[in-house]
Amino acid sequence: MTAVTGFGRIAPVAPSRVESFIAENAFDRPTLVLDLDAVESQFRALAAGLEGAHIHYAVKANPHRAVIERLVQVGSGFDAASRGEIELCLSLGADPAHVSFGNTIKRASDIAFAHSVGIDLFAADAEEELEKIAAHAPGARVYIRLLVDNPEADWPLSRKFGVAPARVLPLLERARALGLVPHGLSFHVGSQTREPRMWDGTLDRVAEVWDAAQDAGYGLRLLNIGGGFPAFYGTAIDHPTDYAAAVMRRVRARFGAVEVMAEPGRGMVAEAGAIAAEVLLVSRKDEADLHRWVYLDIGRFSGLAETEGEAIRYQFATARDGGPAGPCVMAGPSCDSADVLYEQRPVSLPLSLAAGDRVVIRNCGAYTSSYSSIGFNGFPPLDVVVI
Repeated sequence: MTAVTGFGRIAPVAPSRVESFIAENAFDRPTLVLDLDAVESQFRALAAGLEGAHIHYAVKANPHRAVIERLVQVGSGFDAASRGEIELCLSLGADPAHVSFGNTIKRASDIAFAHSVGIDLFAADAEEELEKIAAHAPGARVYIRLLVDNPEADWPLSRKFGVAPARVLPLLERARALGLVPHGLSFHVGSQTREPRMWDGTLDRVAEVWDAAQDAGYGLRLLNIGGGFPAFYGTAIDHPTDYAAAVMRRVRARFGAVEVMAEPGRGMVAEAGAIAAEVLLVSRKDEADLHRWVYLDIGRFSGLAETEGEAIRYQFATARDGGPAGPCVMAGPSCDSADVLYEQRPVSLPLSLAAGDRVVIRNCGAYTSSYSSIGFNGFPPLDVVVI
């Protein structure tokens, strides 16, 4: 699953079982192939580095039933964002005590449902959300999500979620006044935070708020460090155990022996999957064009939403690799001009590539099938095969 680079770092590659399966089989439409053993291996590697922190897999990254079932078997907890995700996890044997309702924007009836099935841990970042939780899950434990900004993450998660540091203590006080248990703080350093050092500034800011809350007598117990654990998209990253251990050293240096929860999603499943796709067309708009256009049978609306802003740089493999190659603009099949994957930074692909050729998109186990539309433009949703 990994290859050692010349600099002592690790550059993960797609699992060989997945690419072998793709090479040996035909597919009528774009298909994500997932290796469950690779998911389990990644869970164990992250757990080894997280030094006793409890992993709550971010279900949204890939909610396939087989993934959830395997993670239940190996002892993972789950971060759920909706009633549907809660029902999925519980139906496959997850312990409600190990499921958190981590979305800060929840329907009141869904809070009541979660409480009725034994879930006791909820996220919030607003007074009105605390009031909903108090009304429909009385006495529940809550953690307040901080608004943080980490521009070094490939996919920053600022603005929409979290509250400014100055608002945290008033929310903790409001939670206590409502009969809830102020249990901790959470944050998300940003998806695809490629190096452990990129956590430093965020951890420093969170530690200031944590210390202020403890000095104020709130007795917080839980620090939810969220996700951010990276996958390989062309830039070398540390082995997951080494990466997680480096993050935990930083956490312990600032927070001591606090209870830690981590919510890996991408870092758990991305490298366990690859997509079998097909070239539909190779063309030039004008004889003077510098780049070819390569159109695939999968695009932004059928699973590759994270190419928005060219933030996630997927890696491609073809049967024609090894020959002369050149830059190209990549696009999806839909009749929507926004369905362009890579244009600002063109992708290098074989010059001999032609319609009908198979293309393997590596490390696509996260945020592909879960982002795939039901049928935009009449294209079916992304197929998934589990091995």
